This record gives sequence, structure tokens and C-alpha cells, in this order.
Amino acid sequence: MGREDVLAWVESPLQLIGAAEWAAAHGTAVPVAGRLTAQISETADELLARGARFGELEPYLGIPWSLLARHGHWLVGDGFSGQFRLAAAVLRPRRLTFLDDGGLAVAYADTLLGRRPYARPSVQERGLTTAAAPFAAELVHRRAAARRADLFTAFDLGAERQDALSDRGFGIRHHDFSWTRATAPAAPELGRRVVLGSALPVDGRMLLVDYVRWVRDAAADAAVYLPHRRETAEQLDAVATVPGLRVHRTGLPVELVLAGARGPLDVHTLPSSTTTTLPLVLAGTGVTVHTGRARRSMREAAA
Repeated sequence: MGREDVLAWVESPLQLIGAAEWAAAHGTAVPVAGRLTAQISETADELLARGARFGELEPYLGIPWSLLARHGHWLVGDGFSGQFRLAAAVLRPRRLTFLDDGGLAVAYADTLLGRRPYARPSVQERGLTTAAAPFAAELVHRRAAARRADLFTAFDLGAERQDALSDRGFGIRHHDFSWTRATAPAAPELGRRVVLGSALPVDGRMLLVDYVRWVRDAAADAAVYLPHRRETAEQLDAVATVPGLRVHRTGLPVELVLAGARGPLDVHTLPSSTTTTLPLVLAGTGVTVHTGRARRSMREAAA
């Protein structure tokens, strides 16, 4: 293998979908290093069944050093990752392309512009993760100056931010999940009203009692609930008590579950990346995405 060979390094199902979209847009097969989780595996199987242009799929724990060392072009799912920072500083890949990591796409763009620290928002960092940040940032900006750093995104970065990135050498290519739409089988019959699960209670950012109250209001006596991949058994048990709510577990990201919808849906969600991704995935179906308000947890209120 040569130093220009591409490898997708992904840590979440949405990042894996981004890798499939990149492969389709560039007409090339992409080997994948995917974090060893059940939903990454299930999402990869589903994407392959839909014709994703993936090469070898290698599960990993930690940093896949040997795979990364054999490839010079990394499709990076999480630019804020401490593991990415360390691997980039040590291995110094020849080319970098950053995929979307949910709603952090805009925050990462601002990080690349030096408008915020190289640190994941709302996370207290320390140790090696912090120490590696300036070395990773130096590498990324060197590659941008040589026109070897790109963003492949479904998010609106804004004209001013995009121009500023371009001025620094970053290439920007937008996608709208066209491959995901084109290859989707008919979606399961879920009914018109769909409630999307959230990990806010798991992260301590919303009290479970307030979360269940939001689900009850969003369900309005009859809805299908699609759980978030990080929901706990306790949270799902609490949600299951909501009258008229049917919990539908798929093991797949909602973008894949709903992509084949043929009729209009009323989707209810708390603030998340789905407010950007689903209108693109469901373009032309008449979808309406309702974004609820997350009440602050006691931890946040006390801060």
C-alpha cells in the first residue's frame, strides 16, 4: 500500500454513513477501521447490504496504529478525538479529510480557524489528550497549507466561515445524503408520528423525569419511539410507561431507518444533529422535524 491510500477511521454510525457517502461521491472503495461496538457492526452490515463501496472492515479498540500507518489519507470521523490527536502527531498522515461527527461539525470548523480551543465542547480535558492538541493542530494546518486537508460535510458552515477555511487552504465539499436516499429500501411502517430517543439523561444534561414528560408530550397518545444508541435500560423502561408509545428497536441510526419513507412524517426530537440530517435524508417527503426544548439538569443548574 502507498501513502496515498485512503482509510476511514470512524467511531460512530453517523461517521460510518459519512464514509459511505464519501466513497460514493468519489467512486472508490474505502477500507474502514471501525470502533468495536455492536451498532457500528450492524450499521456496517446494513450499509454493505445497500451497496456501500467499502473495502476491508477492521474492528478495533484503542488506536488502530498498524492500519493508520499503512494509509496516507485518513477520513477522520472525530477531529476532536484524543486518539486522533495522538495518532496524527505521531504518524503524520499525508492527507486528512474530516467527516461529520454530528453537531460538532461547526465547532470543529471554528477550532480549525483558531476561534476556539482545540478541545471538545463542554468537556474538561487533561493529560495526554491536551498535550497532543498543539501537535495535531500544527499537522492539520500544514496539510491545509499544502491543499491536503478537507471537510466533507452535510452541515451548513455559513458563507463567512467557509470562506475563511478556504483562505487557509481547507477544501470543502458538501453532501446531502444522496447515496443514502438512493439506496434505501422502503422504510418500515411506523405511522406518521415518530419520537427520537436522546442520550441527554445518560449524559446528565436532563433529568429522567423531565425527559419522560417530554416524550409523553411529543407522543400525543400515539407514536413510535426510536431509541438512541446510548440509552440505558432504566431510561427505556421509563419511556415504555408512556401511554400509546411503541418502542421500535432497530440497532441502526435513524438516518438509515427513515431514509426509505415514502410519506410525510412528523418527527419529534430534542436538540441533536438529526435536525440537520433528517431534512436532508427525507428531502421531498414532506417531513416536519419538531425540536423540543431540553430542560436543564440539576447539575447544570447548579453550575
